Amino acid sequence: MDSTVIRRTTGTAGLVATILMLVELPLYFVYDGPPPDWNIITRSMFGLIGNTLLVVFMIGLPYLLRTRGPEYAWIGSISAVAGVMWLTVSAVSICLEVGATIAAPDPIDPTIAVTGTYLLYGSLSKLLIALFLTAFGFAIAGTALLPRWTMWSAFGLAVIHLVFVPSMFFGNEPANFYAANGWGTTATTGGLTILWLLAVSVTVLRAKSVRTT
Repeated sequence: MDSTVIRRTTGTAGLVATILMLVELPLYFVYDGPPPDWNIITRSMFGLIGNTLLVVFMIGLPYLLRTRGPEYAWIGSISAVAGVMWLTVSAVSICLEVGATIAAPDPIDPTIAVTGTYLLYGSLSKLLIALFLTAFGFAIAGTALLPRWTMWSAFGLAVIHLVFVPSMFFGNEPANFYAANGWGTTATTGGLTILWLLAVSVTVLRAKSVRTT
């Protein structure tokens, strides 16, 4: 069976999703103080749509891996499940952030619900993304489905995310690079991941058609 359509759908979904997330990211830094509601809702809309499209990307990759042999289905499944779990956590975090920040009487202290997003955005997301990237790297190593740089960059990015797992011990101050919700833990690692997904999506689109055996 020719998997060209699935490959193109997977790559296109990843490409559009990462473009939306790249538009979302700068909206976090437009205002020095608490952002207005329209900013929060707009960036959340981009994030939620991007998360939804990335589900297509995550599920498409294991299918393409299985075309290289049934023995790769297991590692492909780990990659897909970890990726979808990360997207679920990310989507829940966005929804909690919107509801708590807009509904809070004091935007500087926006209720305990936002505190829960620190771990969702931070340590838990770092672990899930690292698992996804590691499984992805091993899958590429075994199948050569994509160029080798995608494997090594996945491993390297996984290490970066793991470095930020202990950030939960360093407070909740966004200005602190290594805080649970610091600009290094969230924005920097998130930006690197989006750029990596963008590059991989383009590579998937440019890859040769894969046929099942």
